[in-house]
Amino acid sequence: MKSLKASISGHAARPAHEVADAKPQYSCHPAHRPLKLAALLCAVMMAGLLHAQEISPAEKILFQADHLQNVAAPQALRYRYLRKDQAGTGFSDQVVVDVGARGNDGASASVRFLSGERQLVLPAVEGVHGNPALLGFLERDIVEMKRLTGGSANYFRKRIRIAFAEAASVEPVAISYRGQSLQGTKVSIQPYLNDPMQEKMRAYVGKCYVFILGDGIPGAVYQLASVVPGEPAGGGKAGPALIEETMTLEASPR
Repeated sequence: MKSLKASISGHAARPAHEVADAKPQYSCHPAHRPLKLAALLCAVMMAGLLHAQEISPAEKILFQADHLQNVAAPQALRYRYLRKDQAGTGFSDQVVVDVGARGNDGASASVRFLSGERQLVLPAVEGVHGNPALLGFLERDIVEMKRLTGGSANYFRKRIRIAFAEAASVEPVAISYRGQSLQGTKVSIQPYLNDPMQEKMRAYVGKCYVFILGDGIPGAVYQLASVVPGEPAGGGKAGPALIEETMTLEASPR
């Protein structure tokens, strides 16, 4: 089995992208050729969809790594959630992951995902290793895609799962956090690029997702983003995004 380290280092020749504190900076690439979190949120997100085949490097990084191993409990991980769109319905909000005591099976955690009418209710979990903010981000996105297109939530989950398994780009990235430059990993997918239902997806065919994680980042997750590209501005330049959502870790007090 190809190691995760080898899979990432295979992209070492590419220039690293510098990610500034709380400033979204990412690019989308065309697709290339534990009650526990795994039992609860993964059941919601990935239920019955994993291939009976080798798990991809992207899946290992996002869904199998121990994201909370460097979080001293109790600790709150705070993320700034920012939405921008051409319809003028953007907002700024917060996601808070409260990490509690850690046992042999993992840590306890609860999530406050956005507020008011936008709040996504997620139950507290025990024995968790992955950062629950990640699956919260994906589940909110799926709910939003269903609202915008009228499509099936299960269909969107399936497209995202297939993209992680078969067409994810994984490359190194430099993360600037609290005045330090840390080595991280960027995972990018475009789940609807080769969607057989493209005609019904219309403006969302080119939607891309970017996940930036680093071992030196508390909770591992530094920034998550989804972008629906807008119309080209001409001269080979990209126009403003139709919808852009980012969730970025705020610097915690020392």
